[in-house]
Amino acid sequence: MSEREQGRERATRKNRLELEPDTVERDLIKLVLTVVELLRQLMERQAVRRFDTGELDEDQEERIGLTLMLLDDRMAELRERYGLKPEDLNLDLGPLGPLLPRE
Repeated sequence: MSEREQGRERATRKNRLELEPDTVERDLIKLVLTVVELLRQLMERQAVRRFDTGELDEDQEERIGLTLMLLDDRMAELRERYGLKPEDLNLDLGPLGPLLPRE
């Protein structure tokens, strides 16, 4: 196996969800937070689109912005509690690439 293939194998193993009896809680939290992060990013993109098209009044924009900021803060708290970094939530989907866009 070439050095490049070994590096790819290590990266793939790092991004896989490994369910072990002693880490099942952390792994489950990782999976749940990954789904929530995906939904958060989709909601954020939708909100930006609606801001840009002028569909929302000022109060709605304020409320959506505040909600997204609070969700982002809570996600950061949960990641910290379980020792996860933002990149830990980006699951590798094999040939499809990463689940979340790299920011």
